[in-house]
Amino acid sequence: MSANVESSERAALSLRRLLPRLRDRFASVSNAQWQGFETRLQRHFPALFRALHTLYGDQYDFYWHLEAILATAAEMWLARPPALQALDEQREAAPDWFQAHEMVGGVCYVDLFARDLAGIRQKIDYFRELGLTYLHLMPLFASPAAENDGGYAVSSYRDVRPDLGTMAELQALAAELRGQGISLVLDLVFNHTSDEHEWARKAQAGDPDYADFYFLFPDRAMPDAYDAHLREIFPDVRPGNFTWRPDIGKWVWTTFNSFQWDLNYHNPVVFNHMAAEMLALANAGVEILRLDAVAFTWKELGTNCENLPKAHVLIQAFNALARIAAPALLFKSEAIVHPDEVARYIDPGECQLSYNPLLMALLWEALATREVKLLAHSLRGRFHINPRCAWVNYVRCHDDIGWTFDDGDAWQLGINGFDHRRFLNNFYTGRFPGSFARGLPFQENPKTGDARISGMAASLAGLEKALREETEAEVELAIRRILLIHSVILAIGGIPLIYLGDEIGALNDYSYRADPAKAGDSRWVHRPAFDWERAAQRADPDTLAGRVFTRLRRLIGLRQGCAALAGGEMTVLDAGNGHVFGYLRRSGPARLLVLANFSEQPQRVAANLVRAYGLGYAFDDLISGQRVHLGGDVELEPYQVLWLAVAAEEAAAA
Repeated sequence: MSANVESSERAALSLRRLLPRLRDRFASVSNAQWQGFETRLQRHFPALFRALHTLYGDQYDFYWHLEAILATAAEMWLARPPALQALDEQREAAPDWFQAHEMVGGVCYVDLFARDLAGIRQKIDYFRELGLTYLHLMPLFASPAAENDGGYAVSSYRDVRPDLGTMAELQALAAELRGQGISLVLDLVFNHTSDEHEWARKAQAGDPDYADFYFLFPDRAMPDAYDAHLREIFPDVRPGNFTWRPDIGKWVWTTFNSFQWDLNYHNPVVFNHMAAEMLALANAGVEILRLDAVAFTWKELGTNCENLPKAHVLIQAFNALARIAAPALLFKSEAIVHPDEVARYIDPGECQLSYNPLLMALLWEALATREVKLLAHSLRGRFHINPRCAWVNYVRCHDDIGWTFDDGDAWQLGINGFDHRRFLNNFYTGRFPGSFARGLPFQENPKTGDARISGMAASLAGLEKALREETEAEVELAIRRILLIHSVILAIGGIPLIYLGDEIGALNDYSYRADPAKAGDSRWVHRPAFDWERAAQRADPDTLAGRVFTRLRRLIGLRQGCAALAGGEMTVLDAGNGHVFGYLRRSGPARLLVLANFSEQPQRVAANLVRAYGLGYAFDDLISGQRVHLGGDVELEPYQVLWLAVAAEEAAAA
């Protein structure tokens, strides 16, 4: 008997035994209410059972924990508002809803963008004007006032930071956004809590049950054994992976910061408690959860405790539980690791969405080198994922830019990865002669030259430098760079995500240096308060904000009207020119050919190379509105992008 068959039979037997006990727990619930839960439970229990049995099957009380987890799922389903249960049915009927070409995302900090949740509600018209259908609000849950890692040290998953609002306001905002066709996205910090979280407080008070929620050690024996294989995440500012707490006389596992205590997922009670937090957020109207630091969630002695197989199984278990109790909820992985490891998190049974850090890094790499060979080569082999999943493509985020390309890919092209990263760091900090960029290093190691890059998109693309030098030609080139890389994320396949502020060409904010709490973290240079005075100029094409916003908004509108940009199917083409990135998008019969010039010099693409893909001779460039005939070479202006749709007569003939 195969392992899968045996597991399925064991799951079926387990459910037959557990269902009557579970039904007795909820005897007061009507049959109609219960049936909606039981139908999904029957469908998804095998996947949940397999995952939980892999994680906890060796524990003597496994079935007790399994019953408790199912009871949590039932409680949360029965508490789910009717409007969200209706959304569940819609999403189950159209599971590829997030693949639509209308999808466009935006991300911001609540306080920096609009002060509080009430302010965000007042800005919904702005989101609609920009064309957003997906809004990611950065961490907004209760956290310590001082040390909070930008909100990623969570003190309560059930409470909003008081200065931002309340959970009731968050729920009302989610409902209003949903009514306007915008899905709410929030972070769920899976790996750790703040040391001020209720669970950590109880552990500090000596409660043995809650002490087992974390990794606490009386001496250095076990920390040293683990440390032999662990890397330090922030060696310069927070060396080590364990923190001594004299108040409790214990060493605590703290991967990221001394005030962020890693959760012990070897304890199934922790899984159950976190499942309840996850489903409570889903019931508040959150449609997508960004799973923070998923690579670090499972610990095993003798390993580096990153990207372990059971970290994937853990997410699969949470995913299966969501299919049962909140089917509309999707997961987005945050794993800024090697491209091979990023891809392992992407699966309908794990994370349906994933950030695409490789694309972000290589867009900036191509701008710096004016060559697309590494971009084209890497995406040719690494862009394809399960068609039921989607990349979330972005040019910048709240964190730094790390050069996450594969050294093997680079080596095949004659590029030394170590040297190339040093060049890119020098280029984007303005140290390389002729660089247009004005970024800052983050976590720089002077001995090795290793660093990541901070900076607003406009400053990295040359707008800050051009404005200081008062060179109009350079200003236009910088704006073209901004639009170029955004045009790629809008048209390459998946969900484009815009860091709000970039759409109005906002520049680096160096005022963070005057704040002692922020001065040591250069990432605050690209976390400014949103400039609403600048945004007020967005409709005026004679202003810088208008020159960026109106052209970017037009690209968004073109995306949302182009059926070929649904889904994620993308084929990298050989444009026959090392400065031009070419690719083909398909969705059903619709096709779109994209050519993007990554240099400040005009470039040509041989017409016969384009015709070789059987696309015909006549195209309509959606961006310029002009007809393009392939009787001769295709000419691209500096940093120009062409979105070439097969002309109507060619399509009819085909």
